[in-house]
Amino acid sequence: MFISASTPTTAPVGGAELGQVVGLSIAAVLVTSVLLVIAWAHRTHRIEWFDRFGRLLGRRTGEPGWSTIPSLFVATSLIVALLGFMWDVSLHAGRGRDAGPLANPAHYLILYGLFALFIAGMSAVVYPRDGEKPGIASVRITRHWYAPVSGIFIAACGLYALIGFPLDDVWHRLFGQDVTLWGPTHLMLIGGAGLATAGIILLNRETEIAMRLKGRELPVWLRTVMVSTAFGSLLIGLSVFQAEFDFGIAQFRMVFAPLMIAAAASLALVAARLYVGPGAAIAAAVFFLVMRGIISFVVTDVMGQAHHVFPLYLGSAVLIELLALSRLKDKPLWFGAVGGLLIASVGSVIEKFWNDEVYQFPWPRDIWAEGLAMTVPVGIAAGLCGALFALGLQGRLPARNVGRIIVTASVLVTGLAVANGLHATVPSNASADVVLTQVGTSDSPQVTAKLALAPADLVDEHPTWVQITAWQGGGAGVVTDRLRRTGLNTWESTKPVPVGGNWKTLLRVQDGRTLAAVPIFLPADAPLDVQEVPASASFTREFVPEIDILQRERNGDSPAWMWAAANMVVLLCSLAIILGISLAVSRVARKLEEHEASAQADQTPSLTA
Repeated sequence: MFISASTPTTAPVGGAELGQVVGLSIAAVLVTSVLLVIAWAHRTHRIEWFDRFGRLLGRRTGEPGWSTIPSLFVATSLIVALLGFMWDVSLHAGRGRDAGPLANPAHYLILYGLFALFIAGMSAVVYPRDGEKPGIASVRITRHWYAPVSGIFIAACGLYALIGFPLDDVWHRLFGQDVTLWGPTHLMLIGGAGLATAGIILLNRETEIAMRLKGRELPVWLRTVMVSTAFGSLLIGLSVFQAEFDFGIAQFRMVFAPLMIAAAASLALVAARLYVGPGAAIAAAVFFLVMRGIISFVVTDVMGQAHHVFPLYLGSAVLIELLALSRLKDKPLWFGAVGGLLIASVGSVIEKFWNDEVYQFPWPRDIWAEGLAMTVPVGIAAGLCGALFALGLQGRLPARNVGRIIVTASVLVTGLAVANGLHATVPSNASADVVLTQVGTSDSPQVTAKLALAPADLVDEHPTWVQITAWQGGGAGVVTDRLRRTGLNTWESTKPVPVGGNWKTLLRVQDGRTLAAVPIFLPADAPLDVQEVPASASFTREFVPEIDILQRERNGDSPAWMWAAANMVVLLCSLAIILGISLAVSRVARKLEEHEASAQADQTPSLTA
């Protein structure tokens, strides 16, 4: 057996320390109380600085305060939250779980970003007073209080994301720590922030209509830049779900990679081109690349954390711009469907070249049949939703039943694709014979491996991957090695991988629906009450589900009904957010249609005149 040089792991696995929970709760109550006092004082005219602040921000452009103040908060909140999120993922990939929300510096950035997002929405809700109607689609809250529907949606997204923080701690206490981006409460955090970007676009539209009614308009070039940037932000928001693939530590089958890229591109780029005009799809993709590039540089090169890459999207943007040269541009729903099809097929091929160049693992032949069967329907559905979004912003929604059918079918199609992608198996009686060669030192052990898989036909000629992964060793990053095939069922290392210390090192196999792993080295973990799995010179170990090793901290002792109920609550909340943006866009579109119809009626001479 090799020397492990293991150091004890003491971070809790069943939720944060009570002191941190109490401290965060007190801080949240204090901040909320201050905000409530400011809101009450503003609406009752006990303070005027909030009103003057909004007018000052909009002095040059003529934008109302219920738009300028939220825009200011959003501009900082999303950037800070994205930086915190990427930093947080890199920290967990490099050092594993933390001792609680206050022990991870990235959490402070995420908390600020999400709280600022909630404040942005509530600023839009609170700012109008004295019966002012903020736009034609405003919602009446009380007799003399109206709020922009987009502000309500942004506040709801911020609240949804913020609720994810305390629920995450509850989740850990019930089910252990799910060290994955795709944990249900984690999806609440990133989903709320990601979908809020659609609310920002809607807020810009409500502002534009309100300014036009007062005879004011932004310069065309400024509007184009602002809205294209907003759609670039939407693309960023829809792309954060892919982060595990970006960091090279995907815990789910590779077929999800092209699906998520096509879904994000189809919705955001189709909507951008239809709503903004020529070049908007490319501008949105460029903004995405610039922002993600800056974040990657800061996290990797400045902070010294795990390296990550990101999708290209430029090929898909060019496809949408070329499609817009055809007559389909005048048939938006057809444009969205065909655009989604092009992105899911041709765009996926373009992304493959980029993926195989910059990502740690290529998209092999093994994933393409199933991947396209999942990606094409989802891409078409996302393209249709992008077209609906653009039509809603333009006040040209189709009949109500058409929109409802598209949104409902898109949710169902995406849900079926996700369910299929999550279905993974572990072959029975599968094992690996492993021989390790020590190439490191006693203080920093590293090994190379030769191995044989059993049965001999466990993987086909083109598996998705056969790799060794080492992560959470306390350093910066993830170490992966795509093994070299030396025979029908034999493989060998191409570089050393660390064992010992707190590294979790495992052999991973993905082939078709097979998603299985064998532990090579796992440290002792006192809070989990588990012993070290040593990196012996040679051993034979059976394959187990990857999740049993990658999410070692999970607690499988909870009743099945409790797990199902908890997931159902998160699912219903997520569906409520999707319903919220659908209703908000529909309200703006219908009110805009009514306004234009009324304006045309006023301009039409009476027949009896």
